[in-house]
Amino acid sequence: MDVRPWPARHQIVEGEIMISAISNTAGTTAQGAAGATAAPGSGTDFDTFLKMLTSQLKNQNPLNPMEGTEFAVQLATFSGVEQQAQTNKLLAQMVAQMGGGGGLGQMAEMIGKEARTTSAVKFGDKALTLDLSPDPAADSVTLVTLNGSGQVISREEIGPGSGQIDWFGRDDLGAKLPDGQYSFITESLREGEVIREDPVGVYARIVEAEAGEDGTRLIFEGGASALASEIDALREAS
Repeated sequence: MDVRPWPARHQIVEGEIMISAISNTAGTTAQGAAGATAAPGSGTDFDTFLKMLTSQLKNQNPLNPMEGTEFAVQLATFSGVEQQAQTNKLLAQMVAQMGGGGGLGQMAEMIGKEARTTSAVKFGDKALTLDLSPDPAADSVTLVTLNGSGQVISREEIGPGSGQIDWFGRDDLGAKLPDGQYSFITESLREGEVIREDPVGVYARIVEAEAGEDGTRLIFEGGASALASEIDALREAS
């Protein structure tokens, strides 16, 4: 009996790798051709390959067995394709995280500008610009200041209305607060009752952009950060 080595073929089709395997054996009882098409990058595919290779070894002609080099070539071929599939998958994930291939390049243009974020930002020698949007129905508004740990450190009545104000970092007694990270919320009140609370947008200078598992993250001066998807306004640094 003449037994042909099991050939492995692969091709890239629209970013995926298709594995086709055919195993032929000859004998008094005809053995059918066996084939498999597998989606790359899964343990199931490798298990299928091993089962097919084992079947081929069991049904090979004992007078003309497969040589060790043939076995090694088939195993190496599949392993190489499997590794390439994993690489393609990781690259696709990176591209998605970076916004379709140009994410970091686009984010690089934002470095040096000021972005509006509701995350805690660094306060030092310069006043912070706060963008207030309390409830229009409020007859009074309180600005609540929180430190980097989320603890309330001051409360200040600022009157109703939306717009931007400069925050100079003073406590209830007028003393300058220490340098550090701060965030803010507004409490909208009507007839003495709180009717809504809103996080306050603060402008901070962007110094770095990095890709992570949850998307592109912008790093602000002082170490605070926010996802690019959380940024809703951008301006030139003042």
